[in-house]
Amino acid sequence: MNDSAANANQPVRLLVTGANGQVGWNLERTLAPLGEVIALTRDQLDLADLDAVVQTIRETRPQIVINAAAYTAVDKAESEPELAHTINALAPARMATELCKTGGVLIHYSTDYVFDGTKQGEYVEDDATGPLSVYGRTKLEGEQGIAAAGCAHLVLRTSWVYDVRGKNFLRTVLRLASERDELRMVGDQFGAPTWARTIAEATTAMVVQVLRKTNQSKLRGVFHLTSAGETSWAGFAKAILEDYEDLVDWPAETGEFGGELKARRVVEITTAEYPTPATRPHNSVLSNAKIQAAFGINMPEWRSQLRLAMQDAIR
Repeated sequence: MNDSAANANQPVRLLVTGANGQVGWNLERTLAPLGEVIALTRDQLDLADLDAVVQTIRETRPQIVINAAAYTAVDKAESEPELAHTINALAPARMATELCKTGGVLIHYSTDYVFDGTKQGEYVEDDATGPLSVYGRTKLEGEQGIAAAGCAHLVLRTSWVYDVRGKNFLRTVLRLASERDELRMVGDQFGAPTWARTIAEATTAMVVQVLRKTNQSKLRGVFHLTSAGETSWAGFAKAILEDYEDLVDWPAETGEFGGELKARRVVEITTAEYPTPATRPHNSVLSNAKIQAAFGINMPEWRSQLRLAMQDAIR
């Protein structure tokens, strides 16, 4: 960052978009000790309004923007490609263009869906992309737009994000398990479930290094940021039920995370048996080797993080 972007006598200013989302909500809290956090919800900053995106950055003049907002309705994007393109591609490119003028840094989240899922083994950052859906394509276009703008940036690809709040697989499984005797879940798509808090904590660790200027040479590029290990959607669902069963006797503050579940088993089905408007990659497993080497971040195994997330909800 140049001198115009940061004044040593002023607190660091961090702008977080998507503050009511899973990652954004956690970021507002993990980033708080580092400086002034301006956390904007969709009602306060809708990325579909590109003029508002530019105006907000010009008015707030943040040293770092963490863009946790996105169009994430994967299936709905197939029928709303223009809106998905505006939010996922054009908006982050505008952010990057503005930050180029001030010397600011953009941290942006992307997705495993930029790949076609045909590779055997973990994807690395330099593997060829080939999105299968509108969502994946617009997220890839966002990566490309940021790179083309030329500002200092970190693009963090993550996968299968969940939390104890918001709309996600964990909460869906718990809801369905309270209504049905068994769950039918896809067993031939593989990835790493990643807790939103883990993403926020890792991002904050990176921000610390950015502010200390210890990794300036790394501030242009794509990094994978997911939990370690892998499972299928069916395996993820089984783990949720197992952990819930272990923890259900804990006092719960809400009905959602209290009481017995009806479902006792998960039946694995194929992707073909569960057709969706958007095609998902069969393999979404990403390697974290690059981010570990560059920033010293060791991502924890997905199973242990799920347990912590469930403990956080049931207490």
